[in-house]
Amino acid sequence: MKPLGTGDPLRLGPYRVLGVLGEGGMGKVYVGQDGAGTLAAVKVLKPELAHDTHLAQRFVREAQAAQAVRSKGVANVLGAWTEGGRPWIATEFLAGLTLDQAVEAHGPLDGTAVRALAASLAATLADIHAAGFVHRDLKPPNIVLTSTGPRVIDFGIARPEHGLTLTTTGQVPVTPGYGAPEQVLGQRVAPSADVFSLGAVLVYAATGQRAFDGGHVAAVQYEVVHGEPRLDAVPEPLRQLIGPCLAKDPARRPVPAQIAQAFAPPRNADRAWTRGGLAGAIKERETGAQRLVTTRVSGERQMTSVPRRRLLTTLAVGGTVLAAGGGTTAWWFGRGGPPRRSDPFDIPAAVGTPVAKTDAAPSRKEGLTAEQRGGPRTLWTTPGADAASRELLPVRDVLVFGMAAGGIAAYGVQRGTHRWSAPDVRTESGYVSLSDRLVAAADAHGTVHTFVPATGEAKWTCAAADAQTLLAADHTALYLVTWGGRLRAVRRADAKVAWTADVAASYRGTLRGPATVAGGMLLVPTSQGDLLAVSTADGRTRWTHAGTDETVLRPAVSGGTVYINGGSLTARRLSDGKQLWAHKLDSYSAQDGGYGPPSVMADVLYANAGSFTHCWELAKGEELFMAGEEVDWDSPVLTQGHGLWSCYEDDDSDTGLKVTAMWARDGVAGWERTMLRPHYYRLAAAGNRVFLQLDDSVLALSVF
Repeated sequence: MKPLGTGDPLRLGPYRVLGVLGEGGMGKVYVGQDGAGTLAAVKVLKPELAHDTHLAQRFVREAQAAQAVRSKGVANVLGAWTEGGRPWIATEFLAGLTLDQAVEAHGPLDGTAVRALAASLAATLADIHAAGFVHRDLKPPNIVLTSTGPRVIDFGIARPEHGLTLTTTGQVPVTPGYGAPEQVLGQRVAPSADVFSLGAVLVYAATGQRAFDGGHVAAVQYEVVHGEPRLDAVPEPLRQLIGPCLAKDPARRPVPAQIAQAFAPPRNADRAWTRGGLAGAIKERETGAQRLVTTRVSGERQMTSVPRRRLLTTLAVGGTVLAAGGGTTAWWFGRGGPPRRSDPFDIPAAVGTPVAKTDAAPSRKEGLTAEQRGGPRTLWTTPGADAASRELLPVRDVLVFGMAAGGIAAYGVQRGTHRWSAPDVRTESGYVSLSDRLVAAADAHGTVHTFVPATGEAKWTCAAADAQTLLAADHTALYLVTWGGRLRAVRRADAKVAWTADVAASYRGTLRGPATVAGGMLLVPTSQGDLLAVSTADGRTRWTHAGTDETVLRPAVSGGTVYINGGSLTARRLSDGKQLWAHKLDSYSAQDGGYGPPSVMADVLYANAGSFTHCWELAKGEELFMAGEEVDWDSPVLTQGHGLWSCYEDDDSDTGLKVTAMWARDGVAGWERTMLRPHYYRLAAAGNRVFLQLDDSVLALSVF
């Protein structure tokens, strides 16, 4: 550790800065100590880079996302500051030997220790990938050997949108000899790139030599892309296990779960970290770290003299998951095959919805300002969402949405904690709840994948689905649009195609999701503002509704009636499409837009029209009231608690977006919350919570 120099901060948040642990092209890592005496590694961007708004925002986004990784094999995130100035993130201080230090001082690891190392690192990579990240820079200096086992550090700062490691001018994008061929070539990377790096790490651990080497950086990188790894010094049993990890083709590399199984070490293999010369050196480092903390009479924590040792640790910040490495070589299956998979049709019952307590209702007294009436509390917030994801999907105890890093993820509705990720599905295809017992999504090849909402456990798949867009599901089938523009139903009982149906040529290529399914009818909107009513039995179109503009419709169904928004608000009989009643806006109100997505609550219908929320009785469409709060006509009207929730973007305001909650019984003004104007927003509600997406952030609000 080095002493502080000119320009180094003396304090970062609750941490008093004691010294410098390390420095890279992008940031600097300090050792800090909080008021309780806990040591932390605190990483910040360099001052000259902190003023780069784009880079600082990406650092903030990734620093927050790093907290989603939950694994005993990484340096845990302790805290972060992301609101302004120089953002920083603090992680657990690890004082063990790095793998390169261990090999240099004590020689290569024996076969048992290599197996223990491989199994531990593979399990950690599995946790990292499950959280939606790729490490991208796995190498000996980024692996700390502690008395409790190996720990992975330093994810670096990555480009979520490109899947490439962020570098400054002149920097090599990956560590020569450890980055995968696709990284060397500047291509998008997937979890399989970490597997290649793991293979190179294990060669070094077993031999003390690199798997790829050369006289200069370019020569090393050439060997990585075109040459063969140097495995002659690797013991034969380990060579057969490590070789497949170093395959040039990412699809031929094993996945971490297979690696952990194949390298399963014998009992007591962890003694490598607890007994012997290496364990003694690790213990000495950890004891030395404890001596960093001393208490003077004043009670202020101070740093004693520090032995000249390289105490390395850094934060874990994730990158992008774009596709999982598939395929493997035969030897994996020769050792017992891949991990067993549970019955794909053994679907657990849906868990209960955790219902939040409501807040005290706002006063109904007339003349109160918005500030006096108050607003909803933020229950939790999380970054990393895909600003263009189709929707927020509450499914009992989780909220599912698209991720900027690719794929979908589920977060707990109570605290916003990350539950699971499916990085390899295509966000643009949408995602659908199957009776709240499964979540269905599709990958880029059109294969449908299903997951248990609460846990993310993978269940049945259907490669024959050829799914471009998922529409909706009922108790028997999942309905979708194929890449050829046809409608298709996939049975939930056996994951087989039930039927495939063509649509009229005028609608081909225009079908959009999500759709609505009820009473044996699938109601599919089009990008032209029309609606197709399709039989769920055979896919035949029974009737259509011609829209008057290009608004994508979001109909609501109650009993045997469907209520359709757009240029008019129309009630039709679900079975045959017969019109029951319709409302058109007057020419003045129509200037502000048409009718927004309707919502049914008990025996009334709500929808925004023009700039205000309206309420009608269902049977004859008689208007019951019009609320006085301004809203966006195309915002959904959500019923949650005792309120009607909508959004309003004020073009004349610097702040921009206003979330309003009116009393559902009569439209009297209730809560109001003003947000910074986003480029995109989404709204959803369930379990006495309202969920709001603002660009790449998702938050949960309380209700009254």
